[in-house]
Amino acid sequence: MLHPEALQTLRSVFGYEAFKGHQEAIIQHICQGGDALVLMPTAAGKSLCYQLPALLLEGVGIVISPLIALMQDQVSALHQLGINAAFLNSTLTLEQVQTTENALLKGEIDLLYIAPERLVTAHTQWLLSQLKICLFAIDEAHCVSHWGHDFRADYLQLSILSQRFPNVPRIALTATADPRTRDEIINRLSLGSAKQFISSFDRPNIRYRIIEKQQSRQQLLSFIKHEHPKDSGIVYCLSRRKVEETTAWLVQQGFKALCYHAGLSHELRQHNQHQFLMEDSIIIVATIAFGMGIDKPNVRFVAHLDLPKSIEAYYQETGRAGRDGLPANAWLSYGLHDVMTLKQILASSNADEQHKRIELAKLDAMLALCETVHCRRQLLLNYFGEQREQACGNCDTCLQEVATWDGSLAAQQALSAIYRCGQRFGVIYLIAVLLGKTDERIQQNGHHLLTIFGIGQKLSEHQWRSVFRQLIARGLVVMDMERHGALRLDVSCRPVLRGEQSLILRQDNKASKNKVQRTQKLQNLADQDSELWEALRTKRRQLAEQQDVPPYIIFNDLTLYEMIEKRPTSSRQFANLTGVGERKLALYGDEFLSVIADFT
Repeated sequence: MLHPEALQTLRSVFGYEAFKGHQEAIIQHICQGGDALVLMPTAAGKSLCYQLPALLLEGVGIVISPLIALMQDQVSALHQLGINAAFLNSTLTLEQVQTTENALLKGEIDLLYIAPERLVTAHTQWLLSQLKICLFAIDEAHCVSHWGHDFRADYLQLSILSQRFPNVPRIALTATADPRTRDEIINRLSLGSAKQFISSFDRPNIRYRIIEKQQSRQQLLSFIKHEHPKDSGIVYCLSRRKVEETTAWLVQQGFKALCYHAGLSHELRQHNQHQFLMEDSIIIVATIAFGMGIDKPNVRFVAHLDLPKSIEAYYQETGRAGRDGLPANAWLSYGLHDVMTLKQILASSNADEQHKRIELAKLDAMLALCETVHCRRQLLLNYFGEQREQACGNCDTCLQEVATWDGSLAAQQALSAIYRCGQRFGVIYLIAVLLGKTDERIQQNGHHLLTIFGIGQKLSEHQWRSVFRQLIARGLVVMDMERHGALRLDVSCRPVLRGEQSLILRQDNKASKNKVQRTQKLQNLADQDSELWEALRTKRRQLAEQQDVPPYIIFNDLTLYEMIEKRPTSSRQFANLTGVGERKLALYGDEFLSVIADFT
């Protein structure tokens, strides 16, 4: 049975009328003393699953969080709701740490956020032993996985919680975990008896779009200018150098862009991240060092200028878009050179052979997502073990039918070129042979005398790149990184090479023709209510600046949209808006009602 005060607390503190998805069942399970593993997509309300029980149960809830920025952001948001929350991390002075610890010992804190490395120290273990603890929440639990893209060694020590506090319920939460990672979380955190709550991984408001890389900067510029000229967004690049160059280039194009990567000083990274959270219309250009735990809800797009190394990484990074549930874009441009670069990085790493094989398999799955002619969302969800029968209607392959062609003959010619050139050369060289280019290297090797020399002149260099890329994506051809990306034939290519099996390939478009994403709500806003929208955002920004908190912590965009749609004229009506609890009504109700009244 659900705790009798649960719904009342949901409404009065958090400002929501009803639970979503598995939230109610999870909260009930935790309040009854059970352990839980929660898999829930970004923006589906994971944090409520431990924040609300911590208010209902006697004692303090301890939240293990991997990033300082995430702790500070969540604690600021909880303070806005009138919840006594605090964090312990390296940003605090000794005096601040002592003040927080004294408040804990007096029972004055409902939720404490703490980093995993601090949690396992002797002093912290002593401190916890003095407290009445109602639950442990292990956020971003996928960080425990050796095979994951966000591995944190300190997470491996968190099994100590089951030994030291066997009667305290534990809840592990993540938005990204395939079946292998789920098993790792259970085993490494000693959650064998935990009840699993697995929600759909689908983020229906995100539109997935993947295009072939052709002058990727210009493609990115066109995408941002036409669809997100004034929006906040994230652009991911593979290298630090590319991050800095892309940032400078976007600034030259008139955008407010900041960079973020591990090579920057800690102070500069913190400054750029803080500015991104505090302001609208900023683009952050980053390596994968940026993003985990970023709660900014109105990121309208995530763009990748390079191929992510796995579907898990792609899902995690694109999931930072549209956390408010409003339309958002996930845009990716990739080419064959990306594949070669990622394979070179993996080949030169110190990982053991088993790890390399797993990472290669993950890269192959990512390639398959890029080259599919079917619904991308179906393939994406299937990767996480979730079957979807119908196409989504909100990805590029659904919105614009993918043109295909019978590439059987071209595939045979490409495979023959690889074989007859001794399986020792890369794509550029092989294309030159197929096109009949008589450069010095080809003549020295005698490959101008081969029967396959010049037989591919019906296709352009661009088309041949697509053919080789798809052969690699389908596993018919393998890149040999010990030979700098030379192509080798896989045994599975034999039926195609012998003409026993046809091969249908996707036909790459020169440019994306997908319709610009707009919803009726956003269009109506732009046409009729833009002045009120800007006035509400100005008020929100003023209030946020007074407190040095991000604007979305005051109210997110979804709440502002409801203000425009419902035009509340009284405190009672304002209290019925999504995300308006008792404290926010008291703090900000009159301020926003006054703005609305000016336009009513």
